[in-house]
Amino acid sequence: MTTARAIGRSLRIYYPPGRGGRLDAFHRRLLAPGELAFDVGAHVGDRTASFRRLGARVVAVEPQPRLARLLRLLFGRDAGVARVAALVGAAPGEAVLRLNSANPTVATASADFIAAADGAPGWEGQSWDAEIILPVTTLDALAATHGRPDLIKIDVEGYEAVALTGLSFAPRTLSFEFTTIQPGVAFACLDRLAALGYRGFNACLGESMEFVHPAPLDAAGIAAWIGALPPEANSGDVYASLEPGRITPAAPPA
Repeated sequence: MTTARAIGRSLRIYYPPGRGGRLDAFHRRLLAPGELAFDVGAHVGDRTASFRRLGARVVAVEPQPRLARLLRLLFGRDAGVARVAALVGAAPGEAVLRLNSANPTVATASADFIAAADGAPGWEGQSWDAEIILPVTTLDALAATHGRPDLIKIDVEGYEAVALTGLSFAPRTLSFEFTTIQPGVAFACLDRLAALGYRGFNACLGESMEFVHPAPLDAAGIAAWIGALPPEANSGDVYASLEPGRITPAAPPA
């Protein structure tokens, strides 16, 4: 599969009919018009598009050159979206991004992620077949340039804990992707977020956009839950918020 075909496949996956409305309904509890979101690992921009539909401003960070060009096509005329073609890490500089031309969703700056995926159930057939050197920025640097965000979403394939090392403040809400092949990365993220002052955490599995737990847990509770997941759970997102009501599932109608 060529890279162009792979990007087309991602567009079909992340922009199917009806998904935008589900994304918006989920994000509406996290973000309000006029607020600022960082979409770190923006990929094909589905989250950025949702944040914009809600009236929020967005900093969309995507280092892969072909995906960065796609984001320029999608949002280049939108003054509410600032696009940053860089990796997000612990300190400014440069780093190597390893590319998977058949599956650009899993490009990564983490050699440990590639090693963990090798032979793991659900990760068969993945091949990181190219690499490029790219600039690295930090979450603190992005905030200094664009303003402190109300929401940060991080999805950077095993590099999440490194990215959080470059964050010295707690936005109201923050999410990071976790995988069952690297629970240690999730544990390191939780430790960092707890040190920043977060006390309430919830999670979604896969692309469900539904919180798993009926009420937020503490960092230890979420860590125990992740540690007990079977391999086939594969991945999901942890949400931390200084306002736990935002990550509490809505009560079903009476």
